[in-house]
Formats: sequence, structure tokens, C-alpha cells
Amino acid sequence: MRTVRAACPHDCPDTCAIRVTVQGDQVIKLQGDPEHPMTHGALCTKVARYVERVEHPERVLHPLRRLGPKGSGQFVKVPWDEALDEIATRLKAIAARDPRAILPYSYAGTMGLVQGESMAARFFHRLGASLLDRTICASAGAAGLTASYGGKVGMRTEHFAQSKLILIWGSNSIASNLHFWTFVQQAKRRGAKLWCIDPRRTETADKCHRHLAIRPGTDGALALALARELIVRDKLDHAYIRDHLEGFEVLRERAMPWTLERAAAECGVALEDLQELARDYGAARAGTDAAPAAIRLNYGMQRVHGGGNAVRLVALLPCLIGAWRHPGGGLLLASSGWFAPVRRDAWLQRPDLLNGRPVRTINMSTIGDDLLRASGSDFGPRIEALVVYNSNPLAVAPESSKVVRGFQREDLFTVVLEHFMTDTADQADYVLPATTQLEHWDVHTSYGHTDVVINEPALRPRGQARSNAQIFRDLANRMGFDDPCFADDDETLARGALQGIDFAALRQKGWQALPVPDAPFAKGGFPTPSGRARVDSPQWGVPDYIPNHESVATTPSLAQRYPLAMISPPARNFLNSTFVNMRSLRDIEGEPLVEMHPSDAAARSLEDGQTVCVFNDRGRYHCRLAVSTRARPGVVNGLGIWWRKLGLRGTNVNEVTHQRLTDLGRAAAFYDCLVQVQATDPSAAAE
Repeated sequence: MRTVRAACPHDCPDTCAIRVTVQGDQVIKLQGDPEHPMTHGALCTKVARYVERVEHPERVLHPLRRLGPKGSGQFVKVPWDEALDEIATRLKAIAARDPRAILPYSYAGTMGLVQGESMAARFFHRLGASLLDRTICASAGAAGLTASYGGKVGMRTEHFAQSKLILIWGSNSIASNLHFWTFVQQAKRRGAKLWCIDPRRTETADKCHRHLAIRPGTDGALALALARELIVRDKLDHAYIRDHLEGFEVLRERAMPWTLERAAAECGVALEDLQELARDYGAARAGTDAAPAAIRLNYGMQRVHGGGNAVRLVALLPCLIGAWRHPGGGLLLASSGWFAPVRRDAWLQRPDLLNGRPVRTINMSTIGDDLLRASGSDFGPRIEALVVYNSNPLAVAPESSKVVRGFQREDLFTVVLEHFMTDTADQADYVLPATTQLEHWDVHTSYGHTDVVINEPALRPRGQARSNAQIFRDLANRMGFDDPCFADDDETLARGALQGIDFAALRQKGWQALPVPDAPFAKGGFPTPSGRARVDSPQWGVPDYIPNHESVATTPSLAQRYPLAMISPPARNFLNSTFVNMRSLRDIEGEPLVEMHPSDAAARSLEDGQTVCVFNDRGRYHCRLAVSTRARPGVVNGLGIWWRKLGLRGTNVNEVTHQRLTDLGRAAAFYDCLVQVQATDPSAAAE
């Protein structure tokens, strides 16, 4: 019996350290590392069942070639050599015309540096393929945070236990940031007051003292009103502002029109609630008897038109009250910027292999439109080949009816690296079996804490599965790429991914903490040129409140037809579209749901448990109705992200989302969406 150090690979800020107990070639026990400060021995319900994923009876274990029409599910097993030879032949022919007609599509199916973008990036750079702008989740918030702070940096998660006021803003932490919630509970037991700012009354909101259910996309208005109240009530840390914030006078000017009364009307909340929130936050000003205030900002609030600017404005609030002077004060959206000095991304990904060739970049959030585009001078060559790994775009990309049409093009050659036959794999010409986290090497940084975590293979690969890095290494060999970097095996990639980290010590302990100060910005030191946080960004100017693409105010005629705003937060027991095919977790979720406030349901003569159609001009989505006060009036919550083929009538919530982008970061505005809901005619044919 042996113990193997591992890491959770999934798109979650917790990046858990795991201990895997193995006997022979079977996992006896999988548990969180009790010595890792963030994991502290606990795993979420999803990852605690990870062995079920590894040994799942429906796992793809052999290369598959399509036989029938795309989407028919007709595949035949083929040998690896045959699959790789055919894929390489097809890619060579396309590349001979224009390699930019080949597009990789990947995201955070694994967050690992090795099995994410290492050998894959080397392969596509050497090929000269189109680049992918990976924007689908967090790039608006990343751009906003970088505009204010100079990088994706913030307070350390464990220091929330010292906070006396915590604003959990745009985050259902119990579901999506479980280990952070442990530190919040410690603070709560010590007397901290908790606010949850979220359009939905989440499980997290249930556990907070106060819940502010603002309208989707109005976070920037709320932040400006809070800033104004701090200014007019003189709840400012003037010394901190003078020494560590650039552009305060410009912020003052921008905030002055935003009275609490105006913000209450815009956000759709009671004035008294805003007054209480402003008093609480102002009372935490540094230098008073109050203890520190902390904001846990998360990515839900930036998935709207003005999401990037909203993040910028919220990020400035701790500077106004000097919250950064305390370890338990400040803000956390992402910690990934702390890893910049140790990550060797250029070595891993080798952008120099492009060798000066012309490239183009395709935004993954507009893949539906882009797959349907013809060649043109403003676009370049039509996309002829798509290689998908670490993602399930048919389920997760917006306006999915267009995504499906694009993937179903018979002239599109599609290769998918996968564990299971997802919606996307169903449309592939070839499906290649990939290893799971327990079967390969990797190293992980985090966007929620400041530790590097190792992942060593605990099991032999099941069936004929190969790691992502090995598959791209094999393809490079078939393509005739003889650059020495394509000989690096997975362990070599893991060893070389980071600098300044003792790899032997990392393997022995399982994780290694970065030397981040307890109060990193107590005396400035932001990663901007001046070392100060900034209001006026050289790239983006002064932040402001930017309303949604679709709302009663911005698109009144559209709102007459589709009067309900829709957000699509993740179901608690799924992670994006991962785990949806695991029966034990799907049984907990039950079925695809849309939550609607009782008043909205009564106005439409709808009842709890009824099958309904959520629709707009982009499509129709059928699901079960949950009449619940978890939804605020005028807003419905379409819980995602179910695989299309596991939902009613073969669709999911992204049937009705759009491809318009956020203000910063070119991201998808998933939570900026107007719909109508009506009963589904049980006699109607599937649409």
C-alpha cells in the first residue's frame, strides 16, 4: 500500500491537495490533505467521488472514428496508429493551404500546467494554427482587477478568518469556494458580520446575516454609491489614499452623482439596506476601533456587459477605507498573479515556435458565429479543423444553437480529446481517450490561494488512454516536427514548469507556499508602475457603471417581449459541465431547473414542478420550474450547466444566452440575458 500526492484539477479557486492511498492498481482511499492549510483534509462532494469518474463504465478507453452523420453517436474503435496517421494527414493538408484554418479549443477541464497548455501550445505554435482567446469564464474580471491593481492579486484566503466584516460579492461560496467558507465560519464565530451581494438567494446567502439581492449587472452602480457615501460621510483613510491610490479626485467626480437613492432604484433594492451596508463598510475604516473589512469578489458578477468596470470599482473600495493595512482586510478576486515570478509559461508553451508567421486570434466566446463564417479579408480563412481538449463547447459556449450548427458542418474536421462522450464528442470525427488526474503528471498553481500543488500518477492509464501532453507529442511526431522540445516527457514538463520551487521537496510534501506577505499592500506595493492602486487606467480610462446589453432600461422594446432577466449560475453538484454524467451527482441535482419568484409564476399561471419553456429570439430551453424565493422578482435562475443530451428536448440553458461581449476582457456576458417563460405544451413535438 502506498500514498500518492495529487491535486484537484478542476476550475475552482480551492485547488485542493489530495492524498491517494493505492493498493496494487486500485484506489483504496482518496482524501484531502489534512496538512494543507487550504484543503485541511476536506474535499467537496464532487471531487470526493473522483474515483467514480476514473472507473466510470461509460469512459472512453479507445480511439474512436465516426461512422455515421455527425451527432448520430455512430463510432468504431480504431488503433492509435491509424487514428494519429489520419489526423496528421488531414491537418497537413489544411496547413498546406493555410494553417490558420486550424483552431485549438480548450479551457479549464484541467487547470494543470502540463496537461493544460504545454505540449498542446507547442504543437499549435509550431503548426502556425489560429490562437484561441480564452475568455469564457474570467477574463473581464481579470482585466478589471489588473486595471485597478496592476495584476491578479489580493489578500490571502486564510486571513478572512481575522475579518470582522465580510462582503461575499457575486459568489455562492458554499457551492463554489467551499474551503474559503471554512475561514468565513471562523470569522463568524468570532463576531464577524456577513453580507451576501447576489441576485440569487443562494445557500451562501442563507448563512449570511444580510442578503442584498441586486438586479443582475448593477454591481458597478452599487460600488459607485458606496464610494460616494464613504466620501460624503468622510469614512476615508486619507493617508492611505494619499500614499497608495492614484486618481482619487477622478473617482470622487465619477461617484458624486450616485446617491444611495439612485443606486437603490437602479439595483432594485431597499434604500434602508444600502444605508446599512454603507454604514457597516464605512465603520471598518482603518484607524478606528473597528476591525478589518474584507471583500470576497467572485466571477459571477463580471459576466455582464459592464462586468470589467464593476470589478474595477469594487476593487477600489478597500483603498478608500485603508482596509489593506490589515491582514484580514482588503479584497480577493484572484491570486493567480502571485505565481507570475515562478511560472515558466514561455518555456512550457514556446510561442517562439511561431517563428514570425502571421497569426489570428479567435475568441472562444464567439465560436458559434466564427464556425459559421466564410473566409474573408477581415476574418481570414474559414475554420476547417478544430481540435478540442479540456472543454465541452457545445454545452458551455453561449448561443449554443449556433455552436451546434457550426460543429455539424460536414466540411469541418473535428478531433476531441475526452474522458466521455460529451455533447461535443458526439460531433467529432475522432475521439481520443485522455487520462484522468489520477493517471498522469501535473503541477498546479491556484487562483484562490498561494500554494503550488503537485500531482503524481497514482494509477496506470485505464484502457488505451494517453495524457493530453502525450497525444500532442505523438501528433507532433506524425507531423514531422523534430524540434527538441517535442521530446520532453510529462515528468520533464512538470519539473520545468516552475522556477524557484524545489521539485523534490514539492513531491515529498505535496505542496509549497509562496512567500506572500500577510498584509501585502499595507504600504502600497501594488504591481503597477507606481506601486499604487489606480483609478485611471492607461488602457481603459476611468471606470464607470455600464448597464447590461439587455435590460428594461437599455432595450425597452426587447424587454416588452422578454421581460425577465436570466442568470445561469452553476448547479451545486456540477462544475461547469463536468460531473454531469455521474449518476450519483445527477441524482442529487434531479433535473434541469429554472427558479422563478412566486409573484412572477402567479402572473404567468405557472406552478412549481411544471415543465416550462424558457425562450427568446435565440432559442428555446425546456426544463422543470422551481417556484422559489431563491429568485428575486423579475429575474429567473437557469441552473447549469447540464449536457444538452441529458436535458429535456436536447437543449440546455445556453440555448438562450448571447455572444455579445463584456466591456473589458472580451468575455462572455452569460448573465446579461432577457427571456420569457411559459408552460410547455406536453403534446408539442420536440423542437
